[in-house]
Amino acid sequence: MKAIIFDFDGTLANTLPICYYAFQNVFKEFDNKDLSSEEIKTMFGPSETGIIRENLVNSNKEHAIELYYKKYLENHSNLVKHNVEIDEMLKHLKDNGIKLGIVTGKARRSLDISLKALQMDNLFDVIITGDDVINPKPHPEGIIKALSLLGVRDNEAMFIGDSDADIQAGSEANVHTVGVQWLPDYQTLEFKIEPNSFFNSVNQFVDFINIGSRNEL
Repeated sequence: MKAIIFDFDGTLANTLPICYYAFQNVFKEFDNKDLSSEEIKTMFGPSETGIIRENLVNSNKEHAIELYYKKYLENHSNLVKHNVEIDEMLKHLKDNGIKLGIVTGKARRSLDISLKALQMDNLFDVIITGDDVINPKPHPEGIIKALSLLGVRDNEAMFIGDSDADIQAGSEANVHTVGVQWLPDYQTLEFKIEPNSFFNSVNQFVDFINIGSRNEL
């Protein structure tokens, strides 16, 4: 295994609460709608800007996007906490020569806010955001692009995520798929598409990688 590519929200960081909070503020302010977390979750796929452009009734979409980022930034430290196990996992993988990537539907701007706040901004060899693809997950475009930039073949990589869209994208990109539910908030309660591997703890996954590297996973 030469490269491990991660989804971000709900996989590398418990950012779903801040996403819900920022979207709820936007839809309340501009459409006077009170949306639940579940209602917002059904919109996921495009980047945040794409979600607002596609779902907001109010025509003042650029101002709505700016409000989203304002709310995302101002409450990030309250709603998104460091996860020591994930920090240690990423360091362990990097120390063992594994290339690291992110393929996320998030826009680059919000991802940069989160990476900087969580001190993850210098860890990844490649980052593909929702701004960098034409087709968001579950389309495999982002993963295929990441593999190309990393210079690894599909059988040398895995993709880790917390949603059916992640698993479908990884499967269609012909990489080993890993479904996870190791953070307090994740997108899929039960995977409809079965991943190649599943973990509900970070340490389980690290053990799997360590064993796999000895057995040439």
